[in-house]
This record gives sequence, C-alpha cells and structure tokens, in this order.
Amino acid sequence: MLAGVLVCAGCSQSAVPSVTREEIFTFQIGRLEDEIAVYNLEGDRGVRRTNLAMRDGLFYIADGNGEKIVRYNSYGDPLFMIYNAETNPAPLSLRTLEAMPAQEVITRWAFTYPLQNPGKITVDSRKHIFVEDRLPEERHDVDEESGARLHSVVLHFDGNGQFVGYLGQRGVGGSPFPHIEGLYLSVNDEIAVVCRIPTGWNIHWFDADGMSLYLVKIRDGDIPLPEGADAVSVDAIVAAPDARALYIKADYYRDTYDVSTNTRSGNEPAGSRIWVMQVESGWYERDIEVPLYESETLENGRKTALTMFYSLLGVISGERIFLQFPEEKGYFLLIMEPASRRQYQGFIAVQPEELSFNTFNLSDEGILSALLVGKWDIKLVWWRVDKFIRPAPR
Repeated sequence: MLAGVLVCAGCSQSAVPSVTREEIFTFQIGRLEDEIAVYNLEGDRGVRRTNLAMRDGLFYIADGNGEKIVRYNSYGDPLFMIYNAETNPAPLSLRTLEAMPAQEVITRWAFTYPLQNPGKITVDSRKHIFVEDRLPEERHDVDEESGARLHSVVLHFDGNGQFVGYLGQRGVGGSPFPHIEGLYLSVNDEIAVVCRIPTGWNIHWFDADGMSLYLVKIRDGDIPLPEGADAVSVDAIVAAPDARALYIKADYYRDTYDVSTNTRSGNEPAGSRIWVMQVESGWYERDIEVPLYESETLENGRKTALTMFYSLLGVISGERIFLQFPEEKGYFLLIMEPASRRQYQGFIAVQPEELSFNTFNLSDEGILSALLVGKWDIKLVWWRVDKFIRPAPR
C-alpha cells in the first residue's frame, strides 16, 4: 500500500510516494533449514550468492554459501529442502528420504543433492525449480570461438524437490554454459538462460522439457547506435514472461571535450533505450526510450544537476517495465507501460544497514520481494506494487 498512489513520472522526486514495505518473516544467519548462510564460516562476507524466487505465495531461496535450496510458505516454515549432505547438518524439522516409511504421509521433507554453488533460480507453473549451479573446477572448459569459460549448468527439480536432470547449452545433458547473467521463465513455461561472453551475449531458449528451441547471439557491436551517441553499454537483457521476446536495455554516452584544448575529456549519459527483440526471428521489433534519472547535489552552497541511468529490474506480464535507481535510503522505482504511454514513480525504503547486501525478485504480477541482510538477521519483505498498476490486458 502506498502513502497515496504511484504517481505519473515528471513530478519532483520529493513528491514521489513511498510504497509500504511488508515484512513477511525473518531468518537467522546459519546453515540450518530455517537459516541462510550469507556469511562463510570465518564470519566474513561470503563470495557466493543468495537468490530468491516467489511464485503463488511460496518463496524459494537458493543459498550459495549454504549449498542448499529451500521452499518456504508465507509464515516462514520450510516445506522442503534440497541440500548438500557433505556441507550441511541433517535437517531438524524435515524428514529425509531415507527416513520416510513408504506408508507414511509426509508434509515436509528433504532430499540430498551435491549442490556446489546454487545461484539464479526460477520456478515454473508446475512449481518445478530451475537453478543455476557451478561445476567443480576440474569439469570447467573453455569455448575456443569466444574464449568464454564454461562452468555452469541449470539444474531441474520437480515440484517435490526431486532431481529431474540438468540443462546445458544444447538442452538436457548439454555442455556447460558460460557466465549466467539471468534465468527467466517465459510463455508456456519456456526457459531463457542469458549468458555473458567476452564478445557479447548468448541467450539459450528451451521448452518446458529442456529441448533447445533457439540460440540468440548478440554481439557488442550489434546494438544500434542512435544519432548523437558515441558509445553504448548493455545494462541488462531480460526475457518477457508472456511472449518470446527479449528486452535489451542499452545505455548511451556522448563524448565530452575540453573547450580550451578541444580534446576529448570523457563522456556523459546521452540516454537509454530498451530494444525489443523477437526470439524466433532475431529482429529488433522496436525500441522504447527510457528517461534518465535526475537529481541535484548541494556542495559549497551551489546546486549541481546530475543525470544518471536507471537499471532494468525486470519486465512483467502485459509489457510493464520496472526500473530502479539506488538512493541513500532505498530505491526509486520507475514503471513504464509503453502501450498506454503511462509512467509511474515510487520509492521503496531500505535501511542503510540493509543496503550492503540484498537480492530482489519481481513476480510476473508485479510483486517485488527482497531478502535484506542486516547485521544479525535477514528479513524477507515485499512491496505490493501490483495493487497500483493496471492489470495486464487479457
């Protein structure tokens, strides 16, 4: 709920309303099934990731340091866990497969799987889990054409948490992926794996059973360069949840010059665009102009205007595009609806001590969830932004 409503873009930043934050439940830091190991055993910040997915009110957490995946209900109760038995203690509140009598009905359970470093995670309409995992060092390879290091696969677990198989570059059982930047569910439970390589991006598109459908190659020099721009940088590539389409956010720069010497002194933001690509054809269908984030700084009594790029947070059903910009006390949101040409702004508050580490998930309906890590605990929260944007057209 908002202190008012999300307002159309163009108003001053001071008039942007705050979206009410709802705290769902809290975790302790650790390795048990109701804890998250965001720190390593020595107590330092872990280099491995913690990722979050939410679907139908259930939360799925891939704990990289803990080498486990846990599904929770909205009360914070662990429903099942997939865990590496070599690095995790046996669960206390969940029954393991070995301890399940055949005739007994079990409502909360656990399975073992040798997870190495679970990362990006997504869940389809069947509640099947797809999660990135890093292979052991001895199984890494190098792609001769691009020079990319091949080290990751996408594991597939069914709705009960049992292992089904893994996806590689050519589908089920294929060779490892290079660095995975994004993992998305699309139309008909199709899966998009967005990979970064030294020369650009490869997007692997699979059907719900893991059969390879498309490979989209986007090289750095392929991104269109509008008039007045001298350089381009790709912020993110995401897949639409309800169409075979990719949304490529490109940030553009123009060169700046020292007027006294007429030599190039640097660059400045020249604008952003989102290019919409149809996966089947690989053609850019159209582009959507994205405004720059504008703010003012006060130094020595003088105001200085700053223009900076928003970051692409995601695209939800009905082509509603979420962008964000970090501020001292949280994040500004910009929501764009290209079909209606509406834009909305809002602000989500995050405490300074929670800004050092957090991870977000944007559901297809527009619910923004997050894990916020404080000094002593971890909060799972959400913002019901979906209540204040128009429903997707049917």
